[in-house]
Amino acid sequence: MSSDAGSPHSANELDIVLKQVTSYYASKLVAFGATSGGVDWNGTVSHELRHRQFLRLLDGNRGASILDLGCGYGDFCRFLRAEGYHGLFTGYDVVPGMIAEASRLHGEAGCRWRVGDNPSEPADFAVASGIFNVRGGVAPSMWTEYVHRTIDVLAGASTLGFAFNILSLSSDPNRRAAHLHYADAAEMLSHCLRRYGRSVALLQDYGLFEFTVIVRHDRAG
Repeated sequence: MSSDAGSPHSANELDIVLKQVTSYYASKLVAFGATSGGVDWNGTVSHELRHRQFLRLLDGNRGASILDLGCGYGDFCRFLRAEGYHGLFTGYDVVPGMIAEASRLHGEAGCRWRVGDNPSEPADFAVASGIFNVRGGVAPSMWTEYVHRTIDVLAGASTLGFAFNILSLSSDPNRRAAHLHYADAAEMLSHCLRRYGRSVALLQDYGLFEFTVIVRHDRAG
Protein backbone atom coordinates (compact mmCIF):
# COMPACT_ATOMS: atom_id res chain seq x y z
CA MET A 1 0.00 0.00 0.00
CA SER A 2 1.09 3.53 -0.68
CA SER A 3 -0.44 6.90 -1.29
CA ASP A 4 0.52 9.05 -4.25
CA ALA A 5 1.70 11.70 -1.78
CA GLY A 6 4.40 9.43 -0.39
CA SER A 7 4.59 7.95 3.11
CA PRO A 8 5.88 10.51 5.62
CA HIS A 9 4.61 8.52 8.60
CA SER A 10 6.15 5.32 9.91
CA ALA A 11 4.40 1.98 10.15
CA ASN A 12 4.43 2.31 13.94
CA GLU A 13 2.62 5.65 13.74
CA LEU A 14 -0.03 4.19 11.48
CA ASP A 15 -0.38 1.23 13.85
CA ILE A 16 -1.27 3.74 16.57
CA VAL A 17 -4.04 5.08 14.32
CA LEU A 18 -5.45 1.59 13.90
CA LYS A 19 -5.31 0.92 17.65
CA GLN A 20 -7.29 4.10 18.29
CA VAL A 21 -9.90 3.07 15.73
CA THR A 22 -10.17 -0.37 17.31
CA SER A 23 -10.55 1.02 20.82
CA TYR A 24 -13.15 3.57 19.75
CA TYR A 25 -15.46 1.14 18.01
CA ALA A 26 -15.02 -1.54 20.65
CA SER A 27 -16.31 0.98 23.19
CA LYS A 28 -19.30 1.80 20.99
CA LEU A 29 -20.19 -1.87 20.69
CA VAL A 30 -20.07 -2.27 24.47
CA ALA A 31 -22.24 0.81 24.95
CA PHE A 32 -24.87 0.20 22.25
CA GLY A 33 -24.56 -3.41 21.11
CA ALA A 34 -25.27 -4.58 17.57
CA THR A 35 -27.23 -1.47 16.57
CA SER A 36 -26.57 1.57 14.42
CA GLY A 37 -25.23 3.28 17.55
CA GLY A 38 -22.80 0.42 18.00
CA VAL A 39 -21.08 1.41 14.76
CA ASP A 40 -21.42 5.13 15.59
CA TRP A 41 -24.29 6.02 13.27
CA ASN A 42 -27.09 8.19 14.61
CA GLY A 43 -29.98 5.99 13.51
CA THR A 44 -31.21 3.19 11.31
CA VAL A 45 -32.69 5.46 8.62
CA SER A 46 -29.36 7.09 7.74
CA HIS A 47 -27.58 3.76 8.16
CA GLU A 48 -29.85 2.20 5.54
CA LEU A 49 -29.46 5.21 3.25
CA ARG A 50 -25.69 4.76 3.27
CA HIS A 51 -26.08 1.09 2.37
CA ARG A 52 -28.30 2.03 -0.54
CA GLN A 53 -25.64 4.22 -2.20
CA PHE A 54 -23.43 1.17 -2.71
CA LEU A 55 -26.06 -0.44 -4.94
CA ARG A 56 -24.85 1.93 -7.68
CA LEU A 57 -21.52 0.10 -7.56
CA LEU A 58 -23.08 -3.37 -7.68
CA ASP A 59 -25.31 -2.39 -10.62
CA GLY A 60 -27.75 -5.26 -10.19
CA ASN A 61 -25.08 -7.99 -10.18
CA ARG A 62 -26.83 -10.05 -7.50
CA GLY A 63 -24.44 -12.97 -7.67
CA ALA A 64 -21.29 -10.88 -7.21
CA SER A 65 -18.97 -11.47 -4.28
CA ILE A 66 -18.74 -8.58 -1.83
CA LEU A 67 -16.03 -7.60 0.63
CA ASP A 68 -16.98 -5.17 3.41
CA LEU A 69 -13.95 -3.59 5.09
CA GLY A 70 -14.93 -2.37 8.55
CA CYS A 71 -18.12 -4.43 8.42
CA GLY A 72 -19.13 -3.89 12.05
CA TYR A 73 -21.81 -6.39 13.01
CA GLY A 74 -22.52 -7.19 9.35
CA ASP A 75 -25.59 -5.06 8.70
CA PHE A 76 -24.66 -4.52 5.04
CA CYS A 77 -24.92 -8.27 4.57
CA ARG A 78 -28.47 -8.18 5.96
CA PHE A 79 -29.31 -5.29 3.64
CA LEU A 80 -27.94 -7.04 0.55
CA ARG A 81 -29.80 -10.26 1.27
CA ALA A 82 -33.04 -8.29 1.65
CA GLU A 83 -32.33 -6.68 -1.75
CA GLY A 84 -31.86 -10.08 -3.40
CA TYR A 85 -28.05 -10.16 -3.53
CA HIS A 86 -26.83 -13.70 -2.85
CA GLY A 87 -23.10 -13.71 -3.69
CA LEU A 88 -20.42 -14.61 -1.17
CA PHE A 89 -20.10 -11.89 1.46
CA THR A 90 -16.82 -11.41 3.35
CA GLY A 91 -16.72 -9.01 6.28
CA TYR A 92 -13.53 -7.70 7.87
CA ASP A 93 -13.34 -5.68 11.06
CA VAL A 94 -10.53 -4.80 13.47
CA VAL A 95 -12.82 -5.26 16.50
CA PRO A 96 -13.10 -8.98 17.40
CA GLY A 97 -16.41 -8.37 19.15
CA MET A 98 -17.90 -6.96 15.95
CA ILE A 99 -16.96 -10.08 14.04
CA ALA A 100 -18.41 -12.27 16.79
CA GLU A 101 -21.70 -10.36 16.57
CA ALA A 102 -21.72 -10.57 12.77
CA SER A 103 -21.26 -14.32 12.89
CA ARG A 104 -23.97 -14.68 15.54
CA LEU A 105 -26.47 -12.54 13.64
CA HIS A 106 -25.87 -13.69 10.08
CA GLY A 107 -24.24 -17.09 10.36
CA GLU A 108 -21.65 -18.60 8.05
CA ALA A 109 -23.82 -19.73 5.14
CA GLY A 110 -22.66 -17.65 2.20
CA CYS A 111 -20.67 -15.43 4.57
CA ARG A 112 -17.13 -15.25 5.87
CA TRP A 113 -16.14 -13.14 8.88
CA ARG A 114 -12.54 -12.09 9.49
CA VAL A 115 -10.75 -10.05 12.15
CA GLY A 116 -8.29 -7.64 10.55
CA ASP A 117 -7.82 -4.72 8.17
CA ASN A 118 -5.90 -6.23 5.25
CA PRO A 119 -8.00 -8.72 3.25
CA SER A 120 -6.35 -11.81 1.87
CA GLU A 121 -9.31 -12.91 -0.28
CA PRO A 122 -10.27 -10.62 -3.19
CA ALA A 123 -13.90 -10.12 -4.14
CA ASP A 124 -15.71 -8.73 -7.16
CA PHE A 125 -16.57 -5.57 -5.22
CA ALA A 126 -15.23 -4.02 -2.01
CA VAL A 127 -16.89 -1.36 0.14
CA ALA A 128 -16.10 0.61 3.30
CA SER A 129 -18.69 2.61 5.20
CA GLY A 130 -17.91 5.04 8.00
CA ILE A 131 -14.36 3.94 8.70
CA PHE A 132 -12.78 7.27 7.67
CA ASN A 133 -14.82 9.55 9.90
CA VAL A 134 -13.55 9.33 13.48
CA ARG A 135 -10.11 10.93 13.53
CA GLY A 136 -9.99 11.53 17.27
CA GLY A 137 -6.68 13.11 18.26
CA VAL A 138 -4.74 11.87 15.23
CA ALA A 139 -2.94 14.58 13.25
CA PRO A 140 -4.84 15.46 10.06
CA SER A 141 -1.88 14.60 7.80
CA MET A 142 -1.51 11.17 9.38
CA TRP A 143 -5.23 10.51 9.13
CA THR A 144 -5.25 11.49 5.46
CA GLU A 145 -2.44 9.02 4.81
CA TYR A 146 -4.42 6.34 6.67
CA VAL A 147 -7.43 7.11 4.46
CA HIS A 148 -5.38 6.93 1.25
CA ARG A 149 -3.69 3.71 2.28
CA THR A 150 -7.01 2.12 3.15
CA ILE A 151 -8.52 3.14 -0.19
CA ASP A 152 -5.56 1.37 -1.79
CA VAL A 153 -6.55 -1.73 0.20
CA LEU A 154 -10.09 -1.52 -1.22
CA ALA A 155 -8.67 -1.19 -4.72
CA GLY A 156 -6.42 -4.20 -4.28
CA ALA A 157 -9.15 -6.32 -2.71
CA SER A 158 -11.61 -5.90 -5.60
CA THR A 159 -11.59 -7.10 -9.19
CA LEU A 160 -14.51 -5.07 -10.59
CA GLY A 161 -14.69 -2.00 -8.38
CA PHE A 162 -14.97 -0.49 -4.94
CA ALA A 163 -16.74 2.26 -3.02
CA PHE A 164 -16.47 4.17 0.24
CA ASN A 165 -18.09 7.07 2.03
CA ILE A 166 -16.62 9.94 4.03
CA LEU A 167 -17.85 13.09 5.76
CA SER A 168 -17.87 16.17 3.55
CA LEU A 169 -16.39 19.64 3.99
CA SER A 170 -19.51 20.81 2.18
CA SER A 171 -21.35 20.34 5.50
CA ASP A 172 -22.22 23.38 7.61
CA PRO A 173 -19.11 24.51 9.54
CA ASN A 174 -21.08 25.02 12.76
CA ARG A 175 -22.26 21.40 12.64
CA ARG A 176 -18.82 19.82 12.34
CA ALA A 177 -17.30 18.00 15.31
CA ALA A 178 -13.64 18.45 16.23
CA HIS A 179 -12.97 14.72 16.58
CA LEU A 180 -14.30 13.87 13.12
CA HIS A 181 -12.59 13.98 9.73
CA TYR A 182 -14.11 15.91 6.83
CA ALA A 183 -12.81 15.57 3.28
CA ASP A 184 -12.94 17.93 0.32
CA ALA A 185 -15.05 16.20 -2.31
CA ALA A 186 -13.20 17.76 -5.26
CA GLU A 187 -9.80 16.77 -3.85
CA MET A 188 -10.95 13.20 -3.19
CA LEU A 189 -12.40 12.90 -6.68
CA SER A 190 -9.14 14.18 -8.17
CA HIS A 191 -7.10 11.74 -6.04
CA CYS A 192 -9.18 8.77 -7.19
CA LEU A 193 -9.11 9.81 -10.84
CA ARG A 194 -5.31 10.12 -10.76
CA ARG A 195 -4.75 6.89 -8.92
CA TYR A 196 -7.45 4.50 -10.12
CA GLY A 197 -8.46 5.64 -13.59
CA ARG A 198 -11.31 7.49 -15.21
CA SER A 199 -14.28 5.36 -14.08
CA VAL A 200 -15.03 7.28 -10.90
CA ALA A 201 -18.34 8.71 -9.64
CA LEU A 202 -19.01 10.92 -6.62
CA LEU A 203 -22.45 10.95 -4.98
CA GLN A 204 -23.33 13.82 -2.67
CA ASP A 205 -27.04 14.16 -3.37
CA TYR A 206 -28.62 11.83 -0.82
CA GLY A 207 -29.26 14.23 2.02
CA LEU A 208 -26.43 13.42 4.44
CA PHE A 209 -23.34 15.51 5.31
CA GLU A 210 -21.04 13.13 3.44
CA PHE A 211 -20.29 11.77 0.00
CA THR A 212 -19.83 8.33 -1.52
CA VAL A 213 -17.13 7.56 -4.08
CA ILE A 214 -17.60 4.71 -6.57
CA VAL A 215 -14.65 3.42 -8.58
CA ARG A 216 -14.80 0.84 -11.35
CA HIS A 217 -11.60 -0.80 -12.47
CA ASP A 218 -10.83 0.20 -16.03
CA ARG A 219 -10.83 -2.70 -18.47
CA ALA A 220 -9.63 -0.82 -21.53
CA GLY A 221 -6.22 -1.71 -22.84
